Amino acid sequence: MLMAVGPSVFAGVIPWLLTRWRVRRPVPGGTPARALGALLVGGGAVVLASSFVRFVTEGVGTPAPMAPPEKLVVGGIYRHVRHPMYVAMGAAVAGQALLLGRPRLLLYPVIAAVPVATFVRLHEEPVLVRRFGAQYEEYRRNVPGWLPRLRPWRPAAPPGGR
Repeated sequence: MLMAVGPSVFAGVIPWLLTRWRVRRPVPGGTPARALGALLVGGGAVVLASSFVRFVTEGVGTPAPMAPPEKLVVGGIYRHVRHPMYVAMGAAVAGQALLLGRPRLLLYPVIAAVPVATFVRLHEEPVLVRRFGAQYEEYRRNVPGWLPRLRPWRPAAPPGGR
């Protein structure tokens, strides 16, 4: 339950506070923009949920610091991008901007990307290097952090060990 708070605030509460989820009519870009928005919101939700599930099943833990994974999570969507939860939340907010016809809402994930990327670089990644060592270093060298690679990365050694 606690793990849902961060994404709910970032991708739900804050966009609601900024827009009250009022649709601007006519929606700039019309039906194609709204369809793309729906895909981004739905896709973001699916990626976020599958990322949480992957932490529990593959990592034997959670993304939360109080119950971290025992094993490095490199399967599923993590074979394409190192930070799929952050990417998914940004996609969901961008999708809301398109659905609601509120292009200024796109500024929110762009601005939020700076402190998020800084936190990842200065805190999360050093923690992962200390916890998983060479295994994480290899993963970081092969899988981009923010823009997914098209072909999934396949580790040389089976994932899951320390």
